[in-house]
Amino acid sequence: MPHYIKKAAGQERADTLAVERTVGEMIGRIREERDDAVRHYAKALDKWEGESFRVSPDQIRAVSKALPESFKDDFAFCLKNIQEFARRQRASLSEFTTEIAPGVELGQKLVPVANVGCYIPGGKYPLISAAAMSVGTARIAGVDHIIGCAPPRPGEAGMYPHTLHALQASGADEIYCIGGVQAMAAMAFGCVGMRPVDMITGPGNAYVAEAKRQLFGLVGIDLPAGPTEICILADDKADPALVATDLLGQAEHGPDSPAWLVTTSKKLAEAVVKEIERQLVDLPTHDIASRSWRDHGEIVVADGREEAAQIVDAYAPEHLEIQTESDDWYLARLRNYGSAFVGEESTVAYGDKGVGTNHTLPTGRAARYTGGLWVGKFIKTVTWQRLTRKASRDLAGPFERICAAEGMLAHALTCKARAERYRGENA
Repeated sequence: MPHYIKKAAGQERADTLAVERTVGEMIGRIREERDDAVRHYAKALDKWEGESFRVSPDQIRAVSKALPESFKDDFAFCLKNIQEFARRQRASLSEFTTEIAPGVELGQKLVPVANVGCYIPGGKYPLISAAAMSVGTARIAGVDHIIGCAPPRPGEAGMYPHTLHALQASGADEIYCIGGVQAMAAMAFGCVGMRPVDMITGPGNAYVAEAKRQLFGLVGIDLPAGPTEICILADDKADPALVATDLLGQAEHGPDSPAWLVTTSKKLAEAVVKEIERQLVDLPTHDIASRSWRDHGEIVVADGREEAAQIVDAYAPEHLEIQTESDDWYLARLRNYGSAFVGEESTVAYGDKGVGTNHTLPTGRAARYTGGLWVGKFIKTVTWQRLTRKASRDLAGPFERICAAEGMLAHALTCKARAERYRGENA
């Protein structure tokens, strides 16, 4: 049986019903009042009163020119990695045509989504790399038109300059300085000069996540995403100091970010507890990380690697680090996670910023049924069929009878009509 060295404090997260109501009211108002409502929320929530939400090419050029070349080079390096991996993912997909029976030809086509809106959060931390993950990946998928949105940044004339450069460099066709629920609704409904999009992507706070949930159906979304998570799977081979560092590295995201350690070593578990206490003292983001660890941190000791794997699969973590003597065994055995970082040489920060895999990943145990954002999310797999007259006549009988069994008699008549139409034909 597993033994918990530390359990989460179990504090309630934000009142989800209140968030649902607030977001629903905002979306409803934007649907009815459109640009006026967007401007109202931009002023009330982001203190934004600019003349235009759209960032002009001249503004983009001026901001990019003022940024350090070292930053632009670093971002280009990350973007190159992300797009190269997306390009190889795209190459793994294929269209095909097959004849499954004489005269019955079926096929599969890959069609990129036409219009996509990509949101880049800018709250506590402006997630610059999210531009490469969403816009950069959509570009490789072949999306026709990409809108990039990010909120105005306190103390800046508009959005965070580094984010603006990242959106432009990643390939956004239009960039808008607009944040939160109003950004999601504006993209979905086509407000403030935007064309309505077919799909919205991007991480954000609880209100942004709820806006995506409520807008799903009107538009597609990448996936539901809540507070970020990390789970480290370790044995007595792992370095307690490094494990503690990686747990706290994710805990600084916010006070509601879970950090879990699953281990087969009680000695390691106890050492990690001490290391976290020691490292928190001097951690620059102590106030956030300490609350996250106190309320949502867990350490569980498993009785052997099979039980450890079962526990990890039950967590279904967004990020999974594996630091054991059996890394390959665990990688082959585990099935519920967003992205795995195998060996102590890998860390979540590498995946978050640009090693190549995408950092938009499932949270809240959604990894049980979906992976993260990837080039295929921007591509529709559509099918087609073509039959000869003889094949259509031969199939009509069984399909007519199935339709009749279901009570769908008009359907049955479409089959019967073809049986009679092609009766006596050999070709």
